Amino acid sequence: MFRHICGKIDEVEVNMTVFNRDLISPEKSFFLFGPRATGKSTWLKNELAPDYSIDLLKSREYLRFSKYPEELSELILANPKWTKIVIDEIQKVPELLDEVHSIIFEHKNRMQFVLTGSSARKLKKSGTNFLAGRALLRKFYPLNAFELGKHFELNLAIRFGLLPEVWNLKNESEKNDYLYSYVETYLREEIQQEALTRNLPAYSKFLEHMALRNSHVINLQNLSNEIGVARTTLKGYLEILEDTLLGSSLNPIHLKAKVKEVSTPKFYFFDPGVVRGLTNSLNEKLDAREKGSQLETYILHELKCFSDYYGKMWQFFYWSTPSMTEVDFIVSQGKEKIGIEVKSAKNWDLDFNYGLNILLDEKKISKAYGIYDGEEIIKKGKVMVIPAKIFSSYMRDHNLF
Repeated sequence: MFRHICGKIDEVEVNMTVFNRDLISPEKSFFLFGPRATGKSTWLKNELAPDYSIDLLKSREYLRFSKYPEELSELILANPKWTKIVIDEIQKVPELLDEVHSIIFEHKNRMQFVLTGSSARKLKKSGTNFLAGRALLRKFYPLNAFELGKHFELNLAIRFGLLPEVWNLKNESEKNDYLYSYVETYLREEIQQEALTRNLPAYSKFLEHMALRNSHVINLQNLSNEIGVARTTLKGYLEILEDTLLGSSLNPIHLKAKVKEVSTPKFYFFDPGVVRGLTNSLNEKLDAREKGSQLETYILHELKCFSDYYGKMWQFFYWSTPSMTEVDFIVSQGKEKIGIEVKSAKNWDLDFNYGLNILLDEKKISKAYGIYDGEEIIKKGKVMVIPAKIFSSYMRDHNLF
């Protein structure tokens, strides 16, 4: 399934373009969750300038603090001028959270801790209380179009994704090698080292088939029949996939628009390039079906980035009926909802408005947007249609609601 490419994927960026990121650092302690190699450590180094950093991916530091977590408190006592501490990959030593909690309490929030993670699984299983509300929660994503600025190209984004390293590599061959290495590293480090599953070949097959179904409704029974793995096992695999932040389910919304509605979630991976790495298709041209799926994945990424980085607190759903009338994304802000339909077409056909029009007529959504691979912002009936390549900046310049 995966090519073997030597090298390790990590957060280190050497002789690379450092992109300005949208996220603004809070003043108090916070958790920072995001997939590997999205640039968390680089951002923290530039944004926070910590007094002391612990990288639990390094064997020496992992062994030190997993054996003696109390050494963190001893270090703090010996260095009273420290005010900013970063602990990378905190899920590897959850016991350190008790020390952090105690230090924050004793020092009356004088110290700021930033605790990064690429997996929430161990923290959940250890019964972590996430510092009893003493630390905020922030999410970190691959680059978005606004952060890339003049470097952004839509076609590259949906072919190779938005991991920072990808945009620092010169040619397509290097990008391919990096992404194939990324998915292998994920399997080796996140799955094997954390012993999340004993049957790596079965999980590998599951990953590939989930990538082939990216942006589609999840049917674990059908997948079980196809790859010969029990449905209950696949359910556990799906939890691993979400806990390690490689993807997330998009739940259907029931709007009671005078029709029967679908109740099964969809699944989206966090990055278009990783999807193509998992399906071993990076060297192939995008066909029409794949382009549509990749474009949806990209747009959902942009929506989530904007919502989380700017504190919008948006919720995301999709709407569908058994007769396949569908709206790709329903975005909810409080009681207000908008609908978004994504098409990879160069021209917007009025037929694309069908699902959006149903929800507008029933007053289930207040506004409707179409996103396409065209060049101009146009109004088609009741739908505002926006080119995908400028959607990121459009969100920042206009109130979607």
